[in-house]
Amino acid sequence: MLKGIDPLLSPDLLHALACMGHGDTVALVDRNFPAHSVNGRVIRLDGADVVSAGRAVLGLLPLDTFVPEPVARMEVVGDPGSRPPVQAEFLAVVTEQAGRPVAVEALERQAFYDRARAAFAVVITGEDRPYGCFLLAKGVLPEFAPA
Repeated sequence: MLKGIDPLLSPDLLHALACMGHGDTVALVDRNFPAHSVNGRVIRLDGADVVSAGRAVLGLLPLDTFVPEPVARMEVVGDPGSRPPVQAEFLAVVTEQAGRPVAVEALERQAFYDRARAAFAVVITGEDRPYGCFLLAKGVLPEFAPA
């Protein structure tokens, strides 16, 4: 047992987050996402919604400050400007955990799939709401960032 670690963070997920380097990306996706088709490293969190998973991951993962948009979301097909409730909730957690506003990139569905192919890992959650799909770029801890 470890103290201070959210129980949603499985050993496989903790290992993946620890192995990621600066600039690597992790995808947190809903249960409809074709995770196994797009990436060979899939971590399952079937009992967790994407917002709870995001809160747990972002409690440990610093976001990249060297890129303009360290978070990406999947656009709604046919309505790219809309932001479904699952996305609004997740992005509120991003702001809360980062302690600052964070720029978010919107990606068309196929472009999101392409970026997920290049991600370090895909974390598939039990989220049942569509468009609960996000990419997070790992940064460095503030105390190690250049001044």
